Amino acid sequence: MATGNLASVVVAVDGSEESMNALRWALDNLRLRPDGELVVLHVQPPPNIAAGLNPAPIPFGGPSGVEVPAFTQAIEAHQRRITQAILEHALKICSEKNVEVKTEVVVGDPKEKICEVAANSKADLLVMGCRAIGPLKSWN
Repeated sequence: MATGNLASVVVAVDGSEESMNALRWALDNLRLRPDGELVVLHVQPPPNIAAGLNPAPIPFGGPSGVEVPAFTQAIEAHQRRITQAILEHALKICSEKNVEVKTEVVVGDPKEKICEVAANSKADLLVMGCRAIGPLKSWN
């Protein structure tokens, strides 16, 4: 499936082998216009999603929605290290295929942010791996 008419392709990577295989597929099979851009996108979950947190309110009239700053900062730092490792791996794959790409990292719910980035960049094509978790649903 080679084409030379694609101006923008977004490849979403999450660190899974399936997402890296999707990146390899895009690099091997797609041809962009000379002014085209391939974006490797990683969506970093916010700390509360990353840690599976849904803090319960403090009983007896205490403040609600209180975060523990050191805990949140530790989760954010860990998420940044994970993101860095994912992008380094993706960029190594691109380098092996002699393809220059742009990287983008956004924070949020992946199912929403992937669609948002693809729409905002007016992507001609969105490439993703599949782990049989379920279909991606557009919120448009």
